[in-house]
Amino acid sequence: MPKTVPSDAGKPARRRDGSPRVIVTRHLLPAVEARMSELYDAQLNPEDTPFTRDQLAAAMQNCDVLVPTVTDRIDAELIEGAGERLGLIASFGAGTDHIDLAAAKRRGIMVTNTPGVFTDDTADLAMALIIGVPRRVREGVALVRRGEWTGWAPSAMLGRQLGGKVLGILGMGRIGQAVAHRAKAFGLTIVYHNRHRLPQALETMFAADYVETLDELVAMSDILTLHCPATPQTIGAIDARRIGAMKPGACLINTARGDLVDQEALIAALQAGALGGAGLDVYPQEPDVDPRLLAHPNVMTLPHIGSATMEGRERSGEKVIANIRFWIDGHRPPDQVLEGLV
Repeated sequence: MPKTVPSDAGKPARRRDGSPRVIVTRHLLPAVEARMSELYDAQLNPEDTPFTRDQLAAAMQNCDVLVPTVTDRIDAELIEGAGERLGLIASFGAGTDHIDLAAAKRRGIMVTNTPGVFTDDTADLAMALIIGVPRRVREGVALVRRGEWTGWAPSAMLGRQLGGKVLGILGMGRIGQAVAHRAKAFGLTIVYHNRHRLPQALETMFAADYVETLDELVAMSDILTLHCPATPQTIGAIDARRIGAMKPGACLINTARGDLVDQEALIAALQAGALGGAGLDVYPQEPDVDPRLLAHPNVMTLPHIGSATMEGRERSGEKVIANIRFWIDGHRPPDQVLEGLV
């Protein structure tokens, strides 16, 4: 374990003889990498080639801090095989479902993330899909690019209005609330389902009504948008039965996690014409996207870019650096995920 000396606050500091070894699994923004290199013995990944499992295992044997991203699966076996010096997994991104938190806690390895910085970015992208799918934006773009557009016509490329439609939000955390805030301005009627009901003041602010069950939410929604983490309770929650219970012509939007949706059931409903379309930024087996989704005229398929803004990615890197610095100095990192570790 890291050598400790008393800090000014009377807590153990994790400073070593020399800079702590920090291994970063993906290429981050230049300003973030430059700062990391100034502060730490940082091993960067300028080629941005994803680590293999063997490379992850080797890295975890040879660093004080691992900086993975949401695409790095840090399971119990990797954590149990980590070297004694590994004390912090400072993940780049808000999600933590790619890390076995229970295994990390057993080993006394602290885990941090970077919550909040991507809220607006992801909500903006979700709104782009919420607007784009009912208005058939993908079809319109493809029509023009194929050179097949013959001009304006009263009955051509008819989509659906947003105003007055019911937007169902599954997961009313930061991003779900940000989507509700935006959707209200478009005249959508907002209903939501969440593990815990929001305070009445927030419901009033968002003009959002709580529904008791996911089944109710699915059946009510003209557009269903997903904003919950992947947990044992939510993985596969949008299954064949619930997709079958959606309104004819309804749209499904997913900027959360691909595993939330039964992809085969979604494709079957789209091909049968039961759904009006889908907007997808995430998939079960990324980066593979089922060709049947690509072939459907009204499925907007994006390459997991919900958080892909310069500003958000830089702020996320700054949070990673702050979490590492707090940990090195023996203080509780601001974005500590696991309780009971100091």
